[in-house]
Amino acid sequence: MTLLVFFSTLSFIDSPIPRLTSNAENRRRFGPRLVAAGSGQLSPTVLKMERPPPFGEFVMSGTDEEFAGPASRDLDRERTNLIVANEKRREEQVRPKCVTSFSAEETEELEGENLEDSDLEKPWIPLLDYLTTFGLNQSHFIRMYKKHFDLFRVNVSKARERLEYLLEIGIKEKDIKKILVRHPIILDYTVEEHLKLHVAFLVDLGIPESKVGKVIAGSPSIVSFSIENSLKPKVRYLIDEVGVTKEDLSKVIQLSPQILTQRIDTTWNDRYAFLSEELGAPRDAVVKMIVKHPQLLHYRIQEVMSPIIDFLRSIGMEDADILKILTSHTQVFSLSLERNLRPKYLYLINELQHDVKSLTKYPSYLSLSLNQRIRPRHRFLEYLNKAPGGPFPLGLLLPSDEFFCKKWAGTSTNQYFAFRETLLLQDHAGKYNTH
Repeated sequence: MTLLVFFSTLSFIDSPIPRLTSNAENRRRFGPRLVAAGSGQLSPTVLKMERPPPFGEFVMSGTDEEFAGPASRDLDRERTNLIVANEKRREEQVRPKCVTSFSAEETEELEGENLEDSDLEKPWIPLLDYLTTFGLNQSHFIRMYKKHFDLFRVNVSKARERLEYLLEIGIKEKDIKKILVRHPIILDYTVEEHLKLHVAFLVDLGIPESKVGKVIAGSPSIVSFSIENSLKPKVRYLIDEVGVTKEDLSKVIQLSPQILTQRIDTTWNDRYAFLSEELGAPRDAVVKMIVKHPQLLHYRIQEVMSPIIDFLRSIGMEDADILKILTSHTQVFSLSLERNLRPKYLYLINELQHDVKSLTKYPSYLSLSLNQRIRPRHRFLEYLNKAPGGPFPLGLLLPSDEFFCKKWAGTSTNQYFAFRETLLLQDHAGKYNTH
């Protein structure tokens, strides 16, 4: 039986036991439902859905005469028994409608996938019914199925126990859906023999219990790695080879949980060699970069790191100043060169009347938002006729909005926020009118 027919049954969870109807009855009530996949020749085993059948019904292809005979009479008796049992259970239990029928695109995508008959057992229905309470739908189930074939064989009570434990350790309910779609195999892991051991391992590394859930949500595949054979060796490498202290280890993992799941030996060696050769960076400076921004280990050298260094050189910065900026504000590597760094530099020169040397004194300028912080504060003080003459003091860009409004603008934060919003709307309108 095809996966198409199986997943079609998932849309029928409105009723506890699917109701089988004859083709003749279906044609009278709903019109044609299924045709054979491929050519015009009908096939009782490989079917293609034209329109999704109503909830609680299996629809069979072909005419009644094609399925006549003893097998058909046996099937009629089975249908009758199913209908009686279905009506009885309807009286005892009210089930929410959680899953709707598949779209044409999803139906086409599923054609050709095969499942054994044993895969069509009814225990799948309660599991999917439960998972929909976390916002999962048919497209999510398809993606999850492709990643982990045996996913839906997990007993619903076991799945509930495991997901409730994830909620207990601090994972937010809205993140459960993301975790299941990204890493559905997590439903296979027992609480006592697996999940709790990984949580204890993270706590032993110095991660607060209140933060463990966030770490796992950031990289759910952590729980798939062997503690002894994979996770502990990575930790030892970070400490012994990279030079991350035990005190900083917790911070590094919280900032980038993926560091425990990705290969770091070659990434560390390549980036350390690059920064050492390009900027003369000593080992301790590169280690500081990793501690401040461990994502550095994942940035591509030629596509990301090298162009940013070349840009800073092109605007007149010396290598020593570049190293100073990148050591204190390593997140600069995460910024887009054309959409972020270059526009901020041009605003610094043309609007704020500064030169490149100001970036050495105020390297945090590069990490501030041009549209949310730099330009609104500059324009707001100009609007109030309170902007200092000459180069605009970059120190005014650093404090909180409350301090800026009270100390320098002399207005309420609401007035500043309203001005900023108007400025953003004008920018968007200007961009729209240029097209």
